[in-house]
Amino acid sequence: MALAASAARPPTARPARDLCLAPGRTIDAPVVQGGRYGRMFPNLAAATFDDDRLLALGTSGGICDGGRCDADSHVEAGQPFFGQYLAHDITADRSPLRAHADINVLRNVRSPRANLETLYGGGPVGSPYLFDQDDSAKLLLGVDGDLPRNQQGIALVGDPRNDVHAFMTGLQLAFIRAHNHLVDRLRADGVPDSDLFEDARLALVWHYQWVILHDFLPILVGDELTTKVLKDGPRFYHPEGEPFIPVEFADAAYRYGHSQIKADYQLRKGGPRFAVFPDLAGFRPLAAEHSVDWRLLFDVPVHPPAQRAKPIDGQLPTSLIRLPESITGAVEVNAYRSLAARDLQRGQGTGLPSGEAVARALGATPLTRNELALGDWDGETPLWLYILREAAVQGGGDRLGAVGGRIVAEVLVEIVRQDPESYLSSNPSWRPTLASHEAGTFKIRDLLLLAC
Repeated sequence: MALAASAARPPTARPARDLCLAPGRTIDAPVVQGGRYGRMFPNLAAATFDDDRLLALGTSGGICDGGRCDADSHVEAGQPFFGQYLAHDITADRSPLRAHADINVLRNVRSPRANLETLYGGGPVGSPYLFDQDDSAKLLLGVDGDLPRNQQGIALVGDPRNDVHAFMTGLQLAFIRAHNHLVDRLRADGVPDSDLFEDARLALVWHYQWVILHDFLPILVGDELTTKVLKDGPRFYHPEGEPFIPVEFADAAYRYGHSQIKADYQLRKGGPRFAVFPDLAGFRPLAAEHSVDWRLLFDVPVHPPAQRAKPIDGQLPTSLIRLPESITGAVEVNAYRSLAARDLQRGQGTGLPSGEAVARALGATPLTRNELALGDWDGETPLWLYILREAAVQGGGDRLGAVGGRIVAEVLVEIVRQDPESYLSSNPSWRPTLASHEAGTFKIRDLLLLAC
């Protein structure tokens, strides 16, 4: 059964730009295994809720309205934005082309991969506008430290979602610089020009996959669960043939990052603070004051500690509860200005089971009413909100709990493991070869600051 494509975009609103601060794409294909989307728990019944009561949880003054949201977790502020970049990557539509590929090979694929497709698009042949025509192994940079843009200010990128706000733009720029740095390094090592793009691409993808599995995921779900899934494999996510994106992941567990967003951020040392929306909204040339210094979002030795993310607890800042019309488009129902309300509605629209039902399926003890702390809400809990409250109760707001952690860990590990080109599949003994800021480790910050 095909699902409606409007779960996150109400029928009363004109189409809005992608708002997501962590994952997800509109479900536009049948939710069946073997397709792009599927179900991790196909035997669990969909939870149904009264629409008005459901939306009330996410609207201004509701349970999910966190106001200023200025509490700090122990997690670096940049982690949820990296998570969003990864979400865009694994839900992209095309497979990158090798430098020598025939443009006719460009095709849709049904298998999600963490392979920086959002950076490389169709490769030098399939997406020549992404590459420097004076040195076609390198990705093109724009003027004044921005992405390359057309004459109307629209970014030339493999995935337009990577220009949705200044943090996404900054991540795209950092990966462009990292790739070009690798091209220079390989050229200095004597690699032939015909192999430069492909060798640099694969090197960057492997380092990216490494930080997903050895920095991002352990912080998000804990070292113990990450190690267990890497060693023992999945218990519940069992794609037959090609991997797929479970809706329990896309429309609930991996939307944890919405609850990690702070009211505002400092992007430059000594500079002002900005809210993500509307201040840092993208799809326009990047202002100089919106250029991100990643040392303020990720901890780097000999530098002051970075800003922290908000605790994962089920609350969002006012800027995401009352999104401006420039972001949402015109809406007739005021609740649709809230990202939390949209997340809750999306889960019901895609037929997700309740959080308690998934907990029981995992063999975990469901949260109590006191632990959920949802006021007069009765009955079972929307999966997205359950996972956020579970993180607060079981992970102290720093990491996901039993339900959210298991879903995210199994999906991310298996997406990497089942990619035949990944380091985990083709060379599991491989270790990062690029320099790091701390001996014995290689982290997200090392990729982002590679060419700084």
